[in-house]
Amino acid sequence: MINTLIFDFGDVFINLDKAATEIEFTKLGINTFTEEMQQINSAYETGMISTNEFIDFYTGKFPNFTNEQLSRIWNAIILDFPEYRLKFIETLAEKNKYNLLLLSNTNELHIEKVIENMTISRYNRFKNCFKAFYLSHEIQLRKPSSEIFEFVLKNNHLKADACFFIDDTKEHTITAKNLGIHTWNINPKTEDIVDLFTLKKELF
Repeated sequence: MINTLIFDFGDVFINLDKAATEIEFTKLGINTFTEEMQQINSAYETGMISTNEFIDFYTGKFPNFTNEQLSRIWNAIILDFPEYRLKFIETLAEKNKYNLLLLSNTNELHIEKVIENMTISRYNRFKNCFKAFYLSHEIQLRKPSSEIFEFVLKNNHLKADACFFIDDTKEHTITAKNLGIHTWNINPKTEDIVDLFTLKKELF
């Protein structure tokens, strides 16, 4: 019996434009992320380097970038958080039927932009819905590693087969499924989290 719901954040609750940052870099003549850049991005997402170190790397590599320009480009991926989804998770939390956890690959600049877009009051409303709220840059682990799921299970004394994990990235749900967690690889273009109990009613 499922007693715990584990949610991704981006393209589950908050809308994303995943191509936006790459497009903005391309406009400035940067057509590919080198292996070094990818390593820096990963290090930043897992909190291994600070925001200042992250920005210094890019402004050092591309001297024409200002700090503000880099932040704007990096955060271009972050769009809106529809109120109806916020009300959905608030209603679910009020019913107190499931443990609700958030598990997101994200970084400090992105969260700052999320809060700016949502307002701090709406962000706090969202965060308060969850028993645990895990951001990769705070726990220094990121999906799709099995370690991050094992960390969540252990820290919350959960059995894998009692958990249901929702994420828009196939690679992430594959890892979770291999650990025995029930999964939904949600398609943000055709599916919506508010339809969870309709689309996955066989599990509930």
